[in-house]
Amino acid sequence: MASTAPIDDSINIPDLVRDPYRIYKRLRASVPVVKVPALGRTLVTRAEHTKFVKASTQIFSADDPGTPMQRAFHAHTLMRKDGEEHLRERNAMAPAFSPRKLRDHWTGIYTDVAKEYVNRLPKDETVDLFNDLAAPFAARCLSNLLGMESATDAEMCHWSQALIDGAGNFGWADEPFAIVDAAHDAMNETIAREGERHKIEQGPSVLSVMLNAADPIPYSQILANIKIAIGGGINEPRDALCTVLYGLLTNPAHIAAVKEDPKWFGEAFEEGVRWVAPIQVGSRLALEDVEIDGYLIPKGDVVMSSQASAGHDEDVHANGEIYDLFREKKTHQSFGIGPHFCQGTHVARMMLADILLPMLFDRFPNMELRNPDDVVWSGFGFRGPLNLPVYLA
Repeated sequence: MASTAPIDDSINIPDLVRDPYRIYKRLRASVPVVKVPALGRTLVTRAEHTKFVKASTQIFSADDPGTPMQRAFHAHTLMRKDGEEHLRERNAMAPAFSPRKLRDHWTGIYTDVAKEYVNRLPKDETVDLFNDLAAPFAARCLSNLLGMESATDAEMCHWSQALIDGAGNFGWADEPFAIVDAAHDAMNETIAREGERHKIEQGPSVLSVMLNAADPIPYSQILANIKIAIGGGINEPRDALCTVLYGLLTNPAHIAAVKEDPKWFGEAFEEGVRWVAPIQVGSRLALEDVEIDGYLIPKGDVVMSSQASAGHDEDVHANGEIYDLFREKKTHQSFGIGPHFCQGTHVARMMLADILLPMLFDRFPNMELRNPDDVVWSGFGFRGPLNLPVYLA
């Protein structure tokens, strides 16, 4: 009979927040399936294993009972549901994300937002593009998509950070929960106010299509869906944009390539989310006994799969720790696998690869990241640069 996974009590959350990739590299080479007491989960780090866990929906459930997500979101969200229950709530939002809506409606709105936010950046100055472009641009695009235009960029950014800090609070500290609890009151008020408008206007936004559906899901789950979108819909494009810019601006050959042919912006986006996955890990509950890499995962155990580690797996990518625009194979699991594949993936690609990055390089063709060492990276559940000081020229 297979033995259970070994225990590694040397791994702690602060180290994972500072630099998870160093830890993942060690684990992939020695113990790719390991119990981590600090996380209360069995961590898997190789691409084949993370894919197996996410794709095997009959063996693993998204309903991890120990996750802080339900506490943070004040709801049992679709992110922790399976089967028909998950599909119904996901499909409630789907009309807002259709390819036709993306092409005929959202592309124009996002282009206008990008023009406004890029044009207000000063030339011949060093600007923190995290705070002055990436975060507010993501917030304004999302407020339009959700139908929450009255929310300010600052409010959207605060709500998003409060939600993801709460959802990623695996140490169950008090402060992140206190912050997110306070944010819920403001979110609920804004959603209710905007909802009354959408019952009359009935537009293409996420809130509008859910409220005006022929067979709407319960209002409590409409709230939960909107909050899931707020939680993921800002930090993912925000962090992806900063990561891509860091990767491009630290290599002159990369800069030359995107200037010569805009097709490289799509490649730059894929390599960025492979290199540093904005959402780094996900948890699944074992519904039956199962073996991974020869180790027994008993029924009831919670497995945490690291798509961040999968993106650096030596069996898939040589020199995976390096951002390489010209990498032929940019395979990644950063947007998930199976039923929980990120619904906003195509929106993120459009807003960054098709719209913002080309526009930014057109306006500032000679921008520079003069001191890459000044950029601070952080995060375990969610990861990206906390700043990006770029000289705009």
